[in-house]
Amino acid sequence: MGDSVNTCLPFCRMYRSKRFRTLIVKLGALVLVVFYLGSYVFNFQSSGVKRDHEEQVRQEQTATEDVYHYSWPKCQQNLAVANMTGFNTFPPIFQTFMYYRHCRHFPMLLDVPDKCGGAGKSADVFLLLVVKSSPLNYDRREVLRKTWAMERQHNGLWIRRIFISGTTAEGHEKKRLKKLLLAENREYNDILQWDFTDSFYNLTLKQILFLEWMERSCPHVRFLLNGDDDVFAHTDNMVEYLQNLKGNDGSKHLFIGSVNIGMPPVRDNWSKYYVPVEIFAADSYQPYCSGGGFLLSRYTASVIYKMSQSITILPIDDVYMGMCLAKAGLNPESHIGVKPFGQDIPSKKLDAYHPCFYTEVLLVHRFLPAQLYLMWSRVNDPDLKCDSFNKIPERI
Repeated sequence: MGDSVNTCLPFCRMYRSKRFRTLIVKLGALVLVVFYLGSYVFNFQSSGVKRDHEEQVRQEQTATEDVYHYSWPKCQQNLAVANMTGFNTFPPIFQTFMYYRHCRHFPMLLDVPDKCGGAGKSADVFLLLVVKSSPLNYDRREVLRKTWAMERQHNGLWIRRIFISGTTAEGHEKKRLKKLLLAENREYNDILQWDFTDSFYNLTLKQILFLEWMERSCPHVRFLLNGDDDVFAHTDNMVEYLQNLKGNDGSKHLFIGSVNIGMPPVRDNWSKYYVPVEIFAADSYQPYCSGGGFLLSRYTASVIYKMSQSITILPIDDVYMGMCLAKAGLNPESHIGVKPFGQDIPSKKLDAYHPCFYTEVLLVHRFLPAQLYLMWSRVNDPDLKCDSFNKIPERI
């Protein structure tokens, strides 16, 4: 006990000294100042980071709102159309079309906003290949990516590719197909998909949705090929043809394909081309190019989109494009190199798929994937000789 007291005496005397107590107070105050200063700096930095993050989110939300609404409310049926004359005589598939005919906005499932290098750089794309494709047609898309729709330069000019699609099937199969397109898009970055039923009667809707997308993502593209995924398109020939146009760099009207003039609407309700008189009363359509494929300028694409805003949707998409052109006072033109009904072979004795029949074409409709792959390989064979072949008489 005595040893403990003796040991404490020096420290107790020091603690009781006024100088020592003053030092302790100053050290405590310094610690408090450092603590509160550190807390202030941390909170200031944290609030700054938070404000920066909130501002970034706000800007992104504003940018998205300014550009496009990715989420739209589900479009409701227009039940009033059931009261129109003749509605009960329409086939069920046409009745469904009529119920949703007014719908023009659908959620976007897949987007490729940088396809053309961004809206500002889209003039660098000379020819944009716009291919209508159902989710089921994976084999066709794969072949096109390896053949005429391959993204590349020809004569120093860029060719880019985009597939446009809706959704098909129901339940688990619909989910699987959506995952298929998602996987494709991750690998190739070339699919636009909206959440609407991909059917023949919705092809017009698909065209309008694409044109809307083009207005915001690729407004300055020079020219477009609009076609199906079962066509053979000689895209090198297309670039050369468009490159040689005089006075048109895409800023003037161009719409070429295989023109139909004075075509009457099909009134047989068993046909997929059926259009009742209650929907289209005239006896003939405006001039239009067959929908298998056609070339158009960015100027004409923009005009068609603007006209479509005031023209009620018709289920036949190529006819609808002709209606938009007519309202703008523009006409489609025919080109001998566009063959919507297949190549005209001079004799049944000749091979209908001989490559020399296809070296000069722009587009030929109705090719199976294997035929298309082989044809592209053969017409691009450097050893292919067609000089003597082209001397065959027109008819044998």
